[in-house]
Amino acid sequence: MEKTKINTTKSPAAIGPYSQAIKVGNMIFTSGQIPFTPEGELVSEDVQEQARQSLTNIKNILEEAGSSMDKVIKCTVFIDDINDFGLVNEVYQEFFNEPYPARSCVEVAHLPKDVKVEIEAIALV
Repeated sequence: MEKTKINTTKSPAAIGPYSQAIKVGNMIFTSGQIPFTPEGELVSEDVQEQARQSLTNIKNILEEAGSSMDKVIKCTVFIDDINDFGLVNEVYQEFFNEPYPARSCVEVAHLPKDVKVEIEAIALV
């Protein structure tokens, strides 16, 4: 099956040897999105603003691929403090409607660029 690289200037460029997303068949797999603006700047130290920017980056990538947040079927959320789980959930609900995508949320010891949150998604086209 053919893989197609997805790239948009509306989300920050990859900071390593990976693609913003890959489309295979009718599925899109985003790389983890950290809370940087398209210009490469950290949006804020606030976990909710970071979650919002990470999800906005995903939204922009999916739209570039011809998809949308309504077509997300699975998300993985990485946070550096599980005590922020409720705060991240508040922002998450701004981007998704029922039925919500399946999701995993895990606390990690460290994230790239010392951010508080990273989010990845799998969506249908």
